[in-house]
Amino acid sequence: MFKVKGLLIAASVAAMLSACYVVPIQPATAGAGPSPRQPSQVVITEVVAPRLVYTARLYPTNDAAAPIGRIVGTISNFEKGRGEFAFDAGKESYTGEATRAPGSSKGNANAVGNKGGYAKCDYSMSSAELGAGTCTFSNGARFDLHISI
Repeated sequence: MFKVKGLLIAASVAAMLSACYVVPIQPATAGAGPSPRQPSQVVITEVVAPRLVYTARLYPTNDAAAPIGRIVGTISNFEKGRGEFAFDAGKESYTGEATRAPGSSKGNANAVGNKGGYAKCDYSMSSAELGAGTCTFSNGARFDLHISI
């Protein structure tokens, strides 16, 4: 009797569970592609290359430059042969530009300080990522210039 009762309970539970059905909220579209009633949309975005920022390192090469020490600056937004050149030397902040003719490895960088000083640099790029040159300051200080990404 207990076997029959157990079988009846199991059968009735199975019958109740078989009546459950999950209804999706949105129709399934996996693998079906776009609906024929809705045209697919194509979004075109412009891919912008990241702007490179070069590091400019200046190392003293004479007695006038020695008290200033090593200087680290940047050359940024280098587009169409022209970029922004900026660095701090001592208590003076310098800003200017670095330029290079199209197809040329040689370039110039000039900057003026917020206290009246100025610097003129000549450099040559040995590759798209590395360059070297010299910088002369208005006070006579001279530096070797190293440029890298």
